[in-house]
Amino acid sequence: MTETGLQPEVLAPLAAEGGRDLMTKFDGLIAERQALIDTGVTDPFAIVMEQVKSPTEAVIAGRDTILLGTYNYMGMTFDADVLAAGHAALDHFGSGTNGSRMLNGTFRDHMAVEQALRDFYGVSGAIVFSTGYMANLGMISTLAGKGDYVILDADSHASIYDGCKQGYAEIVRFRHNDVADLDKRLGRLPKDAGKLVVLEGVYSMLGDIAPLKDMVAVAKKHGAMVLSDEAHSMGFFGPNGRGVYEDQGLEGEVDFVVGTFSKSVGTVGGFCVSNHPKFEAIRLACRPYIFTASLPPSVVATAEASIRKLMTAHAKRAQLWSNARRLHGGLKAMGFRLGTENPDSAIVAVILDDQNQAVAMWQGLLEAGVYVNMARPPATPAGTFLLRCSLCAEHSDAQIDTVLAKFEAAGRTVGAIG
Repeated sequence: MTETGLQPEVLAPLAAEGGRDLMTKFDGLIAERQALIDTGVTDPFAIVMEQVKSPTEAVIAGRDTILLGTYNYMGMTFDADVLAAGHAALDHFGSGTNGSRMLNGTFRDHMAVEQALRDFYGVSGAIVFSTGYMANLGMISTLAGKGDYVILDADSHASIYDGCKQGYAEIVRFRHNDVADLDKRLGRLPKDAGKLVVLEGVYSMLGDIAPLKDMVAVAKKHGAMVLSDEAHSMGFFGPNGRGVYEDQGLEGEVDFVVGTFSKSVGTVGGFCVSNHPKFEAIRLACRPYIFTASLPPSVVATAEASIRKLMTAHAKRAQLWSNARRLHGGLKAMGFRLGTENPDSAIVAVILDDQNQAVAMWQGLLEAGVYVNMARPPATPAGTFLLRCSLCAEHSDAQIDTVLAKFEAAGRTVGAIG
């Protein structure tokens, strides 16, 4: 019986007569995935963490595994103070808010984490979203409207593209990290039109950083506002860990900074910070903020505790950079083709010849007790297959040495190195 007391209707599995099964568009994707599984490899996109022992160790398929693909850059997921804050909030406020921030979904800890963000970034305004994806979706679609322009890097994250689709602005793409192309495309736009240039401090697939200083200068020359997504740089770029924009001396030049709690902060959620005097008006107009349930109090409490500790996490920042240099240098010396010439960020991408080689090497590493991300189009640039390593401040020298040994063995087996 249903809630109305009526017998449930039996639904036909296929589209109505004369209609089209909307799922047929996925047939090619289903066949491709099945062909991959039929080769006998573990599904790279269906890994289950049976137990997580620390920021750098988990049990996968019953095997102790070094985690090298979690974005847990600063290793805050098991910090004692962070966990205590979450437990206390869970005890005081329960498991959820049951509402949006505009209604009953703002608790004490939501206000506290937004204040922590203001303090961390040294800004006047901070708005927290339910995820980093929602932060980009909400900010881009709300800032740029009909008659405005969003100018974005061609390799931008899916959340940036989806933010563009959600709104009504005209979309202009420029070649990845190409300052001259950005300048040219901005120069073609109407001078009096509203323009938002969207950039990323660190690009998540290859781990390369944007020439933000030059790009922001070009944007300002053409009267554009700038939004910088610092998801993969918060916590360890710049003197205060604010991101690439701080590291390149652009505080006061970038209008909006978007970030996430799911990387260096070690929990889940997204945010935008700004010094714009009208910034708070975003809360009144942003659909992904207004019509989304707010984060559970235990989540925002852990985020606040983590952000406040990141303000003084100088030793952790130094260790993370040391780990990145150690891994990048070791892989480069072995002859692997890497996404960047130098250790530009905490992401080290190993580029392989094709999907078969990438999957085979990924499988070999997993069976040897090392988990990394296997990435392929459309997440990566066209035709690029790679294994993406994400360093953590908690990785020990011994763990990285173990990882390097496993990479060398797996790389020789699949012919990625001689």
